[in-house]
Amino acid sequence: MKFTQIKETCLYISDLDLAENFYHRILEMPVISKVNNRHIFFRCGTAVLLCFIPEVTRNEKNLPPHYATGKQHIAFEVSRKEYQETKKILIEKKIRITHEQEWKDGLESLYFEDPFGHVLEIVPEGIWE
Repeated sequence: MKFTQIKETCLYISDLDLAENFYHRILEMPVISKVNNRHIFFRCGTAVLLCFIPEVTRNEKNLPPHYATGKQHIAFEVSRKEYQETKKILIEKKIRITHEQEWKDGLESLYFEDPFGHVLEIVPEGIWE
């Protein structure tokens, strides 16, 4: 098999409006679908960030049931030239950076949390190459 990318990533949340405020208004991801009391989906580059209410999707009837609990982690990639600007914007928007990591070849990433406690990361292109 030759997969080209991960197309969807899920986070499980407790409040759709809070997720919309954070991911759409603060992180500026376009909303592509919202169903009250179930989910909100965001466009993230060529991928989709799915945010589900786990109490609903764990009892899914039309699709395979799915849910998660605890601190989940995802990383968002930016171009190398946009990395520092993205960091600056997060700071200006009062997003607290919880950790900065130096990786091989002098590349860095930074970590922060969403309102649900999920661990989010900003990585520059090439971090896995």
